[in-house]
Amino acid sequence: MISTHWLEKRKPYWTRLEQLLDQSARDGLRRLGRSELRELGLLYRQIAADLAALREDRGSVHFARYLNQLLARAHNIIYSARKTSPRAILEFFAVTYPRVFRKNWGFVRIALLIFAISGVVGAALTLQDPDFKLKIIGPQMVQTIEKREMWTHSIVGMKPQASSAIMTNNIGVGFMAFAMGITGGLGTIYMMVFNGLLIGVIGMACHLSGMSLKLWEFVAPHGVLELPAIFLAGGAGFRVAAGLLFPGYLPRRESLVRAGTEGVQLLLGTVPILVIAGTIEAFVSPTSLATGLKFTMAAALFALLNVYLFGVGRAKAKAGSSA
Repeated sequence: MISTHWLEKRKPYWTRLEQLLDQSARDGLRRLGRSELRELGLLYRQIAADLAALREDRGSVHFARYLNQLLARAHNIIYSARKTSPRAILEFFAVTYPRVFRKNWGFVRIALLIFAISGVVGAALTLQDPDFKLKIIGPQMVQTIEKREMWTHSIVGMKPQASSAIMTNNIGVGFMAFAMGITGGLGTIYMMVFNGLLIGVIGMACHLSGMSLKLWEFVAPHGVLELPAIFLAGGAGFRVAAGLLFPGYLPRRESLVRAGTEGVQLLLGTVPILVIAGTIEAFVSPTSLATGLKFTMAAALFALLNVYLFGVGRAKAKAGSSA
C-alpha cells in the first residue's frame, strides 16, 4: 500500500513536470534550456516508475489517472519534434493510421449513425411529400430524375478534369467536417445531417422514378470509399469536440491540442481514400461497365477497406500488449 509520506515526497516532482510542460506548451519546447530539457527527460522516466507503483495500489487510482494524463502530455511534447521521413509517412499509413482509427471508432460511429438516421429521414420525407425533394436538390435535378436521366454526362466527357474537381470537393467536405468540430460538434453534426438527407432524398427520388439501379450502380464503386471517408472526417470533428467539451484532468487547452492531434491524424488518412474514390467516380462509375462488375468491384473495395481499418496492426498490437 502506498504511504502518505511517499506521496508527499513525490508530489513536488509531479508538480515540477507539470510546470515544465505548461512552459513548453506556452513557449515551445525549443525555449527550454539544456538543463531543463535534461530535467524534463529525467522527470519523465522517474514519474513513469511512480505510475507503475501507483497502479499496484487500488487506493491510488486517482493519482494513477493523474500521472497517466501527465505522462501522456510529456510524451506528446517530447516526441513532437521528431522529423518526418518517407519511411515515417509509410509507417503512418501502414501501421499507425488503422490504430488511430480503432482508438477513435466510437467517434466515427457517431458520425455514421447521424448520417444514416438523416438518410432514412430524408427518404421518408420524400416518400411522404414528393415536393420535399425540391427544397434539398433543386428543380433542375428533380426534372432530370423525373426524365429518368442520370446527371453524370459531364463527367464522362472530361474525365481528368472531373476527377480533379471531385477529389477537391470531397477533400474540402472532409476538412470542413473536421474543422467544424471546434464549434463543440454542432457544425460537424450539421455536415453529417445535410449529407445524409441529401443521399436519402436522392435515393428515394430515384426509386420513385424507377431509377434505383441506375443510381446505385453509379454510386457503389466510389461510394464504398467516399462515404466511409466522410464518416472518418466527421469522427475527427467529434474527437476535437470531445477534447474541447470534456477535458477531464487536463487543462482545456492541452486537451484540445491532444484531441486536435488525433483528429488531424484521423483526417489525414481520408485523403488517399478520397483520391482513389474520386478517380473511380470519374473513370469507372459513370461508364457503361456491366452492372455486376461494378457491384463486384464495390464489394471488393469495401472488404479491403474494412480489412485495412479493422485488421492491420492488430496482431502486432496484441503481441506488444502481452509482452
